[in-house]
Amino acid sequence: MGRSFLFTSESVTEGHPDKMADQISDAILDAILAKETRLEAEGYIAPNGVPASLADVRCACETLLTTGTVIVAGEIRTQAYVDVQKIVRDTVRRIGYNRAKFGFDCETCGVLNMIHEQSPDIAQGVDGTFARAGEDEVERIGAGDQGMMFGYASDETSVLMPMPAYLAQRMSERLTAVRKNGTLDYLRPDGKTQVTVRYEDDKPVEVTAVVVSTQHAAEIEDMGVIRADMLEHVIGPVLDEVGIAWHDAEVFVNPTGRFVVGGPMGDTGLTGRKVIVDTYGGMGRHGGGAFSGKDCTKVDRSAAYAARGVAKNVVAAGRARRCEVQLAYAIGVSRPVSVMVDTFGTGTVDEAALERAVTQVFDLRPGAIIRDLDLRRPIFQKTAAYGHFGREDPDFTWERTDRVDELRAALA
Repeated sequence: MGRSFLFTSESVTEGHPDKMADQISDAILDAILAKETRLEAEGYIAPNGVPASLADVRCACETLLTTGTVIVAGEIRTQAYVDVQKIVRDTVRRIGYNRAKFGFDCETCGVLNMIHEQSPDIAQGVDGTFARAGEDEVERIGAGDQGMMFGYASDETSVLMPMPAYLAQRMSERLTAVRKNGTLDYLRPDGKTQVTVRYEDDKPVEVTAVVVSTQHAAEIEDMGVIRADMLEHVIGPVLDEVGIAWHDAEVFVNPTGRFVVGGPMGDTGLTGRKVIVDTYGGMGRHGGGAFSGKDCTKVDRSAAYAARGVAKNVVAAGRARRCEVQLAYAIGVSRPVSVMVDTFGTGTVDEAALERAVTQVFDLRPGAIIRDLDLRRPIFQKTAAYGHFGREDPDFTWERTDRVDELRAALA
């Protein structure tokens, strides 16, 4: 018999100040990658004699938002010039903060650019200074930092994500959709969702509580109106689509009674402060490193994506109902110092054999991850809201289950 318990996960909309920061950081990364792609194709040579090359891009971009102000900082190496002011304002406008009455205005907010060049001491580890003679290009790319990264998958949903995290993300996504398409035009960009799921024998059987907090126009004073709209247009459609029982759930909508002041006016936003929202809602472990604003040589991001891909393929191959993968790296070293696979007692094969099969099927060197997942593309801004995992988008290459047959063969 499995356990019976309640588990809760949360999500936030793209207008939450922390998520705004993530999106700005990733928009800057995407702009650099797009510009470098064009410069490389055109054979651009910088005045210092260095040719433009996507392989040379390094980006660790952080964003801070507060009332009326956006501060962008970080370490970047690129031959491309990008207009940080314009990128910030365009991103804030797309999110929906385009009028002062919303608490933040893309046209009038201050933007302070404090970006500088990456430290050469860090760069040399990634660039292959420590490479030995005869090593191939992939082997020469070292990890951008030390650290451990986790990936997780579960058979609870069609996209192999934990049910509470999946539901919370889809509700946040829908909350934004009904604002932007005009269904509920009194909504404002900031919002949060939370879903509690009851498990019986380790399987999700019922939603017991839902919390939705959404920024709204000041003239909407009756929370009963917002509650009814949330049930009809956000909560009900998401839960009914999944088919999980929920009609006896407690539903809390704007439980404080008012949410007019929101976004950076109501709370400071910072890149990387929603790492659990970004991943598995607390169901899987997290190594601590944030994703947004970091190029693919940063294993905080690329190896976490790879670990998710490994875990998802293990579950898709039918070798476990739940799977967690940990990878660990040393800065400047290409091969992971450890690989761990945990199936929480749900595996159909020995975990030691599964670990051997994983290392046989998946090349987990940073250079190989970049190559296999095609991570030098400007695809990252859309990852910065509504979760980096469990989304059916062809650009999310780490979500593919194309190694299932190889895994099964390795375990035969």
